Amino acid sequence: MQTWQMQTAKARFSDVVRCAKQDGPQDITVHGRSVAVVLSRELFDRISGNTESLLEFMQQSPLYGRDDIEFERDQSLAREIEL
Repeated sequence: MQTWQMQTAKARFSDVVRCAKQDGPQDITVHGRSVAVVLSRELFDRISGNTESLLEFMQQSPLYGRDDIEFERDQSLAREIEL
C-alpha cells in the first residue's frame, strides 16, 4: 500500500485515485499517522457486500409496483414572513 502525506494527496488527488484503482488501497497520513485510506469503488463494493444497484434495492421494497399508495400533502399556502 502506497502512503501519501495529506498535503501531497490533496495536491495530487487525481493521482491518488488513479493509484487506488490500479494498485489498490492508498494510505493517507497526517504527521506520520495513518488517518484515511482511499479505495477503488470496485474494492469498496466487494468489501462492504454492496453488490446491487440502487434500482435493484428499490425493486426489492414490499411497496414496489403498488399503485394504490397515496401520500397526503399539506395544501395550506406558504407562510408569511416579515422582511
